[in-house]
Amino acid sequence: MSAAISTPETLVDYDDALARYEPVLGLEVHVELNTASKMFCGCSTTFGGEPNTHVCPTCLGLPGSLPVVNHAAVESAIRMGLALNCDIAAWGRFARKNYFYPDMPKDYQISQYDEPLCVNGWLDVTVADPAGGEPQVVRVGIERVHMEEDTGKLTHAGGATGRIHGADYSLVDYNRAGVPLIEIVTKPVTGTGALAPEVAKAYVTELRELMRALGVSDVRMEQGSLRCDANVSIAPPGAPEWGTRTETKNVNSLRSVERAVRFEIRRQAAVLDAGGTITLETRHFHEDNGTTTPGRSKETAEDYRYFPDPDLVPVAPDLAWIDRLRATMPEPPGERRERLRAAWGLSEFDMSSVVNAGALDLVVATIDAGADQSGARKWWLGELAREANERGVALADLSVTPADVAEVEALVTAGQLNDKLARQVFAGLLAGEGSAAEVIAARGLEVVSDEGVLVQAVDEVIAANPDVAQKIRDGKAAAAGALIGQVMKATKGKADAGRVRELILERLSS
Repeated sequence: MSAAISTPETLVDYDDALARYEPVLGLEVHVELNTASKMFCGCSTTFGGEPNTHVCPTCLGLPGSLPVVNHAAVESAIRMGLALNCDIAAWGRFARKNYFYPDMPKDYQISQYDEPLCVNGWLDVTVADPAGGEPQVVRVGIERVHMEEDTGKLTHAGGATGRIHGADYSLVDYNRAGVPLIEIVTKPVTGTGALAPEVAKAYVTELRELMRALGVSDVRMEQGSLRCDANVSIAPPGAPEWGTRTETKNVNSLRSVERAVRFEIRRQAAVLDAGGTITLETRHFHEDNGTTTPGRSKETAEDYRYFPDPDLVPVAPDLAWIDRLRATMPEPPGERRERLRAAWGLSEFDMSSVVNAGALDLVVATIDAGADQSGARKWWLGELAREANERGVALADLSVTPADVAEVEALVTAGQLNDKLARQVFAGLLAGEGSAAEVIAARGLEVVSDEGVLVQAVDEVIAANPDVAQKIRDGKAAAAGALIGQVMKATKGKADAGRVRELILERLSS
């Protein structure tokens, strides 16, 4: 029955669903660490290598090989726990999580089960009020932060969906198998009501910013270095027990986290309204239409047959080590954002625009290179954001640097470039045509500074438009815009529009 009524056409309206059911969330976020080597061997963790080239007997699980814990990965896990206000355990043990899947060469995953390294933390997230009221702060409890190794990557070929069902064959790449992975598991998130999807998105967003600030991961969701499993259940208000949950696996964008939670609430409401029951299962999220479909029945801890890994000694961080790591903690991202927002005089909305665009660090670096915050924000959130969107890349992946932006903005401020010419300079920088100065010289992009040339262009435009000129003489200064446009056209956009306006008004007021 649930499969028949889980199609988009039979979804319950979101507001109607929330009128009859209360959602409960549980979010499991997997973060790939940016260590140079894997969790239990010396193989490279570099993304994008040829398939099955970053492997060795240990990460392939060959007989006779023995794992050794990556010290840097343990330090990263402790720092993550500290940043999430967790208690750091005096003793953490690795366990074998047994299950068969082709991307696990050992047929088990080394993880932590009942003795994780970090427990009982929290993270505050700010959620905008859709009704326009004051933003709400929601405290998300952290159940555990534990270390494990990532799996390999399967590519299912020949089918229409890219999934194993219907595929002709599957290819496996073990380069990712054994990459250090941290799993951050929340406590049940209750009481969010209609804000549940926004809370989920805000939590993953804040977590991403925190990991970036710590420098423990590149947190590139599009590459899988940060991904979220979203557990969702619903139940009538006041019900003695929470509903049966589903787990939407490996959601890899912030927007998709929100969409997956919203869809599951609507789908589950439709199932319950029709008298059906929710199946405890994993589900796949489909980016193209925002829906989820069944995966497999959800295992329990007993199904995995956990037992301590006999090849690995427990991790026992002493207090002195923890204190040394505590001293390396950066300013929390939320506090940093508020400090910069106040210093820049921005509204909450304007600051959110900077953060959501992934431009905060770039703007800060551009200011450090000499630009003011207004000019830095203008280019990163305007022209450069457009270029990044067209290329399908993050702002930070553009070849334009904060120093480039500061240099171009300085030339605009000095009157040597206008905004139109500056955009052409950025185009040249993105095309690899050299430095800003080299692009300007090669393309001839200097603003026309010869006053005689400007006066001649203005006089010619005035002579060609006597009716407009008369309106300006009669006091209608706004009509000057039409003449300014023609002067800019005549000078191929290289004139200073402000100076052109001054010349037009001077010539027609004399």
